Amino acid sequence: MKSLLSQIHTPDQIKNFSIEELNALAKEIHERIIEVMSKNGGHLASNLGAIELTLALHKVFNSPTDKFIWDVSHQTYTHKLLTGRDDRFDKIRQTDGLCGFSHPKESEHDHFHAGHAGTAMSLALGQAAARDLEKGEEYILPVIGDATLTCGMAYEALNNVSRDLKKFIVVLNDNRMSISKNVGAITHILSRLLSNPTTHRLHQEIDAIVSKIPTLGSLLSNQGRKLTDSLKNLVSPAAFFDHFGLSYIGPIDGHDIKKLIDAFEGVKDSQWPVIIHVLTNKGNGMSTAMENPCTYHGAKPFYKDTGTFIPQPSTKPTFPKVFGNHLLKMAEDDERIVVVTPAMSSGSRLDSMMEKFPERCIDVGIAESHAVTFAGGIASDRSKRVVVSIYGTFLQRAFDNLFHDVCIQEIPVVFAIDRAGLSAGDGVTHHGIYDISFLNAMPNMIICQPRCGKVLKELMQSSFDWGYPTAIRYPNQPTDLLEGELKKRVPGEAEILERGDDLLILALGHMCQTALEVCKKLQEKGINATVVDPVFIKPLDSELLCELLSKQKRLVTIEEHSVVSGMGAIVNHFLMSKGYSNIEVLNIGIPETFVEHGGYKDILDTLGLTPDKITDQITQTFAFTPKMKAQKVH
Repeated sequence: MKSLLSQIHTPDQIKNFSIEELNALAKEIHERIIEVMSKNGGHLASNLGAIELTLALHKVFNSPTDKFIWDVSHQTYTHKLLTGRDDRFDKIRQTDGLCGFSHPKESEHDHFHAGHAGTAMSLALGQAAARDLEKGEEYILPVIGDATLTCGMAYEALNNVSRDLKKFIVVLNDNRMSISKNVGAITHILSRLLSNPTTHRLHQEIDAIVSKIPTLGSLLSNQGRKLTDSLKNLVSPAAFFDHFGLSYIGPIDGHDIKKLIDAFEGVKDSQWPVIIHVLTNKGNGMSTAMENPCTYHGAKPFYKDTGTFIPQPSTKPTFPKVFGNHLLKMAEDDERIVVVTPAMSSGSRLDSMMEKFPERCIDVGIAESHAVTFAGGIASDRSKRVVVSIYGTFLQRAFDNLFHDVCIQEIPVVFAIDRAGLSAGDGVTHHGIYDISFLNAMPNMIICQPRCGKVLKELMQSSFDWGYPTAIRYPNQPTDLLEGELKKRVPGEAEILERGDDLLILALGHMCQTALEVCKKLQEKGINATVVDPVFIKPLDSELLCELLSKQKRLVTIEEHSVVSGMGAIVNHFLMSKGYSNIEVLNIGIPETFVEHGGYKDILDTLGLTPDKITDQITQTFAFTPKMKAQKVH
């Protein structure tokens, strides 16, 4: 028997489905998502929790005319399957495959390429304004999560909601989680459900008595209901959203398709904006994902029958794991250490520290701007050693706070910038390849990047002594730990990893390993290179560079960062300021383009950042004479 899902190419095809057929389709989609995620990895738990909700939306509304604006949009796998992308779903998040987020170039049903929380309300209000200017009649439906309400931008949008805004329906998908467990006062408001059992039971008991009174029973019963409604307003989110001009409906079981359809149909004729509060379970229908929603938020490949993750081929620890483990050790030895993170405690490997030192490991929710300014406040009197653990892509959202509230104040906050480099599966919205550009614009900011786990530990331990705002960048890649005593790191001190007379290579962070492989390939061609790990991008080791450039006239920079604004640009400025007009320079990095998602090795190959392609670029750029090669061979 042909599956229901295989027959669906547009969402219109489910319009005539019965509830039984929709439930059967939900089961097929559930199995389809698990099947593909078990091989590819991806946002598993959040998508399993949004299947029935997405089906109900497409059943009632008419996409793409009616616009679904997904906050973050990592929960759109069911949406993709219903909008003609099932045949490409097997390669989601892989090279040349579907994006793991909404993407307008994929489908007319995707209206924005999203990836960060808190934007859906603003985008939706903008689309509603454009619609009304054109006298349009379509519905605008921002689909937000409860974690959205920990994001300040969402409140700026809520403050802009007009009470007379029509055909504007906010869907609040409340699964009590973002990536990590939600924090903050707002989450407590949402947890007070409309049908509070105490007030509901009280009303039932009173109503059973007064309704039996002759003549007055019906009147008294109605008054009792009004009293109950007043009591409910004290324990529900209704009053909270009413302040923003939104009529509140809910909460509704987000896994009951019929109830969801009834709710959506019931508000279609509303003359004012509405918010429908839907309760879902992250990982719904998969026990391991429901029991461990954080772990299965961004799941690695797993065995379908058990849900157990498939062991990875590399046994090396990742940079984030080294960071998390060593930070805990440092915190055990130094009670002055305080860590702030904007909802990234799990991904940044802070869970152990949060469990052991909850008062010194503070998750502020999806509030990057607040996280940076808050950290500046903690560190302002210099009595605490404050670390902000944040992804490179999310630090972009706190540029102004970094500048005004930390750097201008000259507060020595240490920024541990996770995911610095390519975020292969997530793609454009998540690559951490622009932060050097704006960090370099901050006076007195120290910027450094370790090539291995040991150097990461050394930078972490040394950074508190420098007395300046500091950024320590590192990727989510495996790394060597290396043995030996940890040495003190001083800003502006580089290291020579290999010596040669024909060429100078500066390689940033984990690209040092690539540079050393390039060095070996060049040696096979009779070209001997000096390989330098700058360790510090700002300040550069000007003394060592001047010494080396007095002997070598060819310079290559290699980095996994935007080449127009990263280490290469900084080095080029150094050369100009020092008057090195006779140096031939080759800057190798990520070109000025939006890099799509895919396999990490595939992306490196496309960008020309593999050892073979870098070697070719070097030999094609510089004129190495046969005589030079012959001398080096002998």
